[in-house]
Amino acid sequence: MTTAAAPALLPAWREWLVENLAMGVATDQARAAAVAGGADADAVDAELAAMSSHPYFAVCRRLALRYDWMESVLDTYRVLRDDDGGREIDRRADLTAAEFFGRYYYANRPVVLDGLMADWPARHWTLDAMARRCPDAVVEVMTGREANPEHAWQYDRHRTTMPFRDYLAMLGSGTRTNDYYMVPRNENWNGALRALAGDVRPPGHLVDPAGGGHLLLGPAGTVTPLHVDNSTVLLCQVLGRKHVRLVPSYQRHLVYPRGGTFSSVDAARPDLDRHPRYAEATVLETVLEPGQMLLVPVGWWHWVHALDLSATVTFHHFRVPGQNHRMATPPAALGADRADR
Repeated sequence: MTTAAAPALLPAWREWLVENLAMGVATDQARAAAVAGGADADAVDAELAAMSSHPYFAVCRRLALRYDWMESVLDTYRVLRDDDGGREIDRRADLTAAEFFGRYYYANRPVVLDGLMADWPARHWTLDAMARRCPDAVVEVMTGREANPEHAWQYDRHRTTMPFRDYLAMLGSGTRTNDYYMVPRNENWNGALRALAGDVRPPGHLVDPAGGGHLLLGPAGTVTPLHVDNSTVLLCQVLGRKHVRLVPSYQRHLVYPRGGTFSSVDAARPDLDRHPRYAEATVLETVLEPGQMLLVPVGWWHWVHALDLSATVTFHHFRVPGQNHRMATPPAALGADRADR
């Protein structure tokens, strides 16, 4: 009598098992979690038996030990930075360029800047005035976001072209929604809305005005999920307020990256059963008021929620020798979420 072969294990479970065991999870614990999650017990046992003697797994385990050592270095740095004021976001006015670059840009620290937007004509924008300034403008907006939880990284599916007047009318309805948002993945600011760009006066001692900027415009309720940019960004809040949460660049291993630049964690309502290491992250937060700027250093993870109808201008070209400092975007494969199965 022949013994029936164990059913094949789905590829997602095979990846999950090898990654968790390579990272040091006990075999019994990984087996129990897989079976509890719906994987066939016999298939899991067969996979574990084959894995234990496979040379690829031995190599994977050695690489995981190196990864673990690097994480321990970052955790030590996290403790040092937390003890050096790293649990708070500085708020400064009359900051010189020397201190801005020395204390914040090069030190990879966020800071809220007051008093640098008092002379911006943009601070007096209204929806009606914007419509009059750009009567024939046609703009690109991201729409249909509510129906797709993956909209942040599937943005090409949501590009919608419409008259600027129509978009402003949508904003004027007062609806609180995350369903439509003008984000800086287009040429709106340098094209159709160029007439409004003259109302913005970049802080010339910090950024290069020739580098241009981008406009984000949307209703109360827009949310940008926890993500990372590959360069330093200066967020300038023109209208409305935004609630911002930030996680330091050196805590990438605590935010469960996915897709290279996004986090699997819902920063508004973290599920610590699913993402337990996020509890160790240093989460800084502030409400950015109209007239304030926020430096988001390169590599820092940030989540942004508009509390009001909101207009934000961003700058990316800083007055540093040579090119601005950038971070290589990690491949999507390196962003696998070990707990998201």
